[in-house]
Amino acid sequence: MNPQLQSLQPYPFEKLKHLLADTVLPQTLPAISLSVGEPKHAAPQLVIDTLVQQIDGIAQSSGLNTYPGTKGIPELRQAIAAWLARRFQLPVMPDPERHILPVNGTREALFAFAQAVIDPSTKQKTNPSVIMPNPFYQIYEGAALLAGACPVFLNCTKENNFTPDFSSLSDPDWQRCQLVYLCSPGNPTGSVLGLDTLKTLIALADRHDFVIASDECYSEIYADENQPPAGLLQACAELGRHDFKRCMVFHSLSKRSNLPGLRSGFVAGDADILQQFLLYRTYHGCAMPLQHQWASVTAWNDEEHVLDNRRQYREKFSAVTEILSPVMAFSQPDAGFYLWPETPIADDIFTRELLATQNIAVVPGRYLARDTATGNPGEQRIRMALVAPLAQCKEAAQRIKAYLETL
Repeated sequence: MNPQLQSLQPYPFEKLKHLLADTVLPQTLPAISLSVGEPKHAAPQLVIDTLVQQIDGIAQSSGLNTYPGTKGIPELRQAIAAWLARRFQLPVMPDPERHILPVNGTREALFAFAQAVIDPSTKQKTNPSVIMPNPFYQIYEGAALLAGACPVFLNCTKENNFTPDFSSLSDPDWQRCQLVYLCSPGNPTGSVLGLDTLKTLIALADRHDFVIASDECYSEIYADENQPPAGLLQACAELGRHDFKRCMVFHSLSKRSNLPGLRSGFVAGDADILQQFLLYRTYHGCAMPLQHQWASVTAWNDEEHVLDNRRQYREKFSAVTEILSPVMAFSQPDAGFYLWPETPIADDIFTRELLATQNIAVVPGRYLARDTATGNPGEQRIRMALVAPLAQCKEAAQRIKAYLETL
């Protein structure tokens, strides 16, 4: 067995399951889950219609007898390239042939990317590292470890606006770096990296020869319609880097379009890296089913359902924060659908007691971060995913408030 498997920590929800295993739930209160970041809004009907039509058409034409291509159909890559140009104001549209690769959701692509990019030998860099935010999406850490690299965590705290402080790293730190994972908007903090920060990081990538992987799957959930989160390719374009050298972005329909079950996303950026990643994926065997590709074309070409999605999240944030602000300390997130409040007691105890008394499930912040020399930035915080319907989110907030008033 790969010895690095022993380095992997249990996934946060495995830890949560163990923490809550013997909890006795209150019988008079229905369960409300704010733990898993799984969108519960209705899937767009136009996407469902396309999926049904394509399944019928494929069945009638014996299309199920044909393997889908790993690179995806040209129509999907064209739709993605056009969406990127519109959304991030790119003056030069990415080349659908060279800059775009559809994937089965960003989770598997973010993990696989490190396996393709990291060189664990000592020929180029001794003890290669992968830099990532802390707290973070646990896929980054697992990908780094199984690629033979060492994760380096940059604590994201209230003092640094919940964004990684890249200036805290020395030249030797950067020399070891082969890959930087970004998450903007952040999970779980909701923080957004600005264009100036992204441009600074691009300059560092040029100087020290590393790749930037920007996880932007929450980019379409934000409060102000006039201030959408910036993206890495947008920063490239403003620098005149229309080849997106050393820069890769990861996007998904899971959050944007409430389609986590479709398993559809894409990777875009540096054509040379993407060519090698396509080679890796050809062996990996991860082509997207044809009917999912056509449904994805429909989703990327439509913005009306995305506007409605944001409206629903705005309503929930407004209602929940109004209820909780008198009793909990938190920053209004820049984007995404998570609230990251402080807890008056240890976050794991808070989580267990909240479930036992109010039947509300959340995630302890420490489970989403790692211990470092300066502490665990998730301690005494919880992650609340406002994915449930508005009425349930309001009810959950009222119960959390009631619990806090007993402490």
